[in-house]
Amino acid sequence: MSQFDNVNVVKKANVYFDGKCVSHSIQFADGTKKSVGVILPATLTFNTGAPEIMEGVAGSCRVRLKGEAEWRTYGAGESYNVPGNSSFDIEVTGEPYHYVCHFG
Repeated sequence: MSQFDNVNVVKKANVYFDGKCVSHSIQFADGTKKSVGVILPATLTFNTGAPEIMEGVAGSCRVRLKGEAEWRTYGAGESYNVPGNSSFDIEVTGEPYHYVCHFG
């Protein structure tokens, strides 16, 4: 799916890590929330409250979930799950990584 239809978009961007990650929050009619964003080349650590599914839209990244030693690579069309109340490291090199974060 290349677009979301019939959603509400929060106009103000979520800006993290001095602009290395920028996203917009969207909400569907059924109350489902997601964020759509981009991560510029960097190595960052994100903390989670709710479980997340990170879906790659363009670019690629390496991810290491909390408690794991191994980094895994994900590209466009690939997803990974992050548990709630956890964290993950993400490394982007080269082109920006575009993503959709599915909450809950």
